[in-house]
Amino acid sequence: MQSFNPPRRILMGPGPSDVHPRILEAMSRPTIGHLDPAFVDMMDEVKSMLQYAYQTENSMTIPVSAPGSAGMESCFVNLIESGDKVIVCRNGVFGGRMMENVLRSGGEAIMVDDNWGEPVDPQKLEDALKANPDTGVVAFVHAETSTGVLSDAKTLSEIAHAHDCLVIADTVTSLGGVELRVDDWGLDAVYSGTQKCLSCTPGLSPATFSEAAVDKIRGRKNAVQSWFLDLNLLMGYWGQNAKRAYHHTAPVNALYGLHEALVMLGEERLESCWERHRYHHLGLRAGLEALGLSLIVDEAYRLPQLNAVGLPEGVDDATVRARLLQQYGLEIGAGLGEMAGRIWRIGLMGESCHQRNVMLCLGALESVLGRTGAIEAASRYYDA
Repeated sequence: MQSFNPPRRILMGPGPSDVHPRILEAMSRPTIGHLDPAFVDMMDEVKSMLQYAYQTENSMTIPVSAPGSAGMESCFVNLIESGDKVIVCRNGVFGGRMMENVLRSGGEAIMVDDNWGEPVDPQKLEDALKANPDTGVVAFVHAETSTGVLSDAKTLSEIAHAHDCLVIADTVTSLGGVELRVDDWGLDAVYSGTQKCLSCTPGLSPATFSEAAVDKIRGRKNAVQSWFLDLNLLMGYWGQNAKRAYHHTAPVNALYGLHEALVMLGEERLESCWERHRYHHLGLRAGLEALGLSLIVDEAYRLPQLNAVGLPEGVDDATVRARLLQQYGLEIGAGLGEMAGRIWRIGLMGESCHQRNVMLCLGALESVLGRTGAIEAASRYYDA
């Protein structure tokens, strides 16, 4: 056995995205104890910067020490008890995973389904709430990674609150990539991941909980099903201005990386980061259209950071992706679920969202597909 040396890749799939060298350098710094006073100070800084990223003042804003799927589970296992009725909006793979979390938490999942590639329909949610007045929680995916579609989180949250429901929102692909305002939109339990628009490595899940959500958790009739994800225990570890209670050994160096990623987000400024993702999405779109490729999501609901591209007729999905990886070191994503074999998912997230990556991706597609015009079209866009 020898040391593992991974090949160099350009990551333009649905995640992870490329990691900025500053973050990799930060993660290589000396490991210290997870209760060391210096580390505790850094934890407070991470919390504060996550509040900025989420646009919230929630005191319970933390990185869960596990990937985004654990962040999702932390929201459901803490807020759902046996017999609770939850409306889940499903318009892709990850709405289905929300349903699984409701069921495994002992809840009853009422499904509101929309076509894949379309946003959640607010009227369907309104109708479902009227038909199920004893619902306590509404859950939806803000940015559906499986299809590249953005739903109107503000409107969905307003409808839920009008029916006295708490809101769980998946923002794994939206945090740092598109507008997201937790407090202004009234989102109660929100989770994300570090490996997408934050330019960080996989393995942590930023999450934030409103006071109403925290009150619900504290007032549970029964213990949270998961010991590790029990926020009643985690509050003692991540509490502000108090002696920290040992809960688990935090991933120290991974948190160094998240800290640096959030410092960089503050340097760029949140609105500028949102705009960067939109700007390069339009450059990519110009090139894709010149190749005769189309984005499957209506323009009004497209995610700039996750582009769902319809496969041209007669083109084999796996063959093209394999050639891109082998010849150009370029990774793009396949479709999931009912979109498998029908789309490619091209990510422009975080450190992967730059003109050089747009041009490289388009040039590689020109070569592999035997078509031309993409580089010229994108160059016109960037030169304008």
